[in-house]
Amino acid sequence: MAKESLSLCVLNKTLNRSQGGGGELTFSGKVWEGTENKLQTIKSQYIVLDSGIQKLSEKFYFWNMVLEQDEMWTSLLEDKFNSVEINLFYSYICETIQCLHSQVVESIPDLARVLPTLSSVLRRKDKNKRIKSAWESALEILGLQEEDVKVFCTFFITYSQDANYFPDKLREDYTQDIQSVVNKVVNNQVLHHSLLCAINVVENKKV
Repeated sequence: MAKESLSLCVLNKTLNRSQGGGGELTFSGKVWEGTENKLQTIKSQYIVLDSGIQKLSEKFYFWNMVLEQDEMWTSLLEDKFNSVEINLFYSYICETIQCLHSQVVESIPDLARVLPTLSSVLRRKDKNKRIKSAWESALEILGLQEEDVKVFCTFFITYSQDANYFPDKLREDYTQDIQSVVNKVVNNQVLHHSLLCAINVVENKKV
């Protein structure tokens, strides 16, 4: 019985230390401070997240403006190529992109590890003089312009989800004269020119 009274006494004192004047349980100073810090952290994270959402919205808005104003995007969305034509053009563009990337990496082999793809070259070329020089040299060697690369990237983004790569032998099974195919079905002059350039790059690679 004495032990039970002692336990109740200790419990009562503990509760009294945790109670305010009105008899209600209150947070201790340390607990309240910790809770307030957590709330401030959450608020800061929300501000950062909200800022990120705004920047992303701006990017989408800008991207929509590009889609609306860029003749090449409009042409690719409107032109009706059949699946074989898409696969043929896609294959030549893929090989041209590969040739362009290889040409850059061969010029600066010590940077090959940080340039695994053509997109990595495009991202870094304006920040690194050696990469930019190798890029410009590769374009000149292959007879390409910056505009051609933009066309290749646009075509790739537009059709890569559905297109299939045709190796050289399979392409020859479909047509012996790919230039005639381009001349016949491609109406947009910019795309027409860039595709012929891609064909030229690939055909010269065989020699």
